[in-house]
Amino acid sequence: MNRKVVSIEQQLNYSYNRTVEENRQKLYPIVSTMLSVNIDGYLNNSFGSSGLGSPDREDIARLLTVPFSGRIKGGMRPGKKIIVMGIVDPEPESFDISLTCGDTDDSRADVAMELSARFPERQFLRKACVSGEWSEDETTIPYFPFIQDQPFRIEIHCEHQRFRIFVDGHQLFDFFHRVESLPSIDTIKINGSLQITKLG
Repeated sequence: MNRKVVSIEQQLNYSYNRTVEENRQKLYPIVSTMLSVNIDGYLNNSFGSSGLGSPDREDIARLLTVPFSGRIKGGMRPGKKIIVMGIVDPEPESFDISLTCGDTDDSRADVAMELSARFPERQFLRKACVSGEWSEDETTIPYFPFIQDQPFRIEIHCEHQRFRIFVDGHQLFDFFHRVESLPSIDTIKINGSLQITKLG
């Protein structure tokens, strides 16, 4: 009787482990492709240099740690879309998402667009910096879309004349280009009161 039970347990364990391994092998290309569709370099180099056979949850969480900086493969162009999915912190102050020309802390570097969610004021601001000069904040929004401790999905659609911003499927506003060379917009930076769960 005991021998039969052990045999069934062994068979179930083997079947379970094989299923987990098959799913892991199926998911790895999906996850790595999803992470490198538009956001390239930082993520790919991290996977490549770590010697990992495949990323697990801890590896992905480490790669998406805030503050985050990643390269946008090929820069921006009309028709390109960036998706940022995350969860707002339980007691948030603010978070920022910036599209910049190069991964640098140089204050003179161009910032094509900086989105700033400010929770105390319930504002979702946007501005740009060209040749060291910051534009004034644009403040008009139909509503404040973020809730503490809740998930969100931001989509940044690049068009010929502007960025079009969606949150959770609803268009919130447009931001007209200040940086004329769209391919030079090649870096995304994210920091503040949030966790990143997915980039694409």
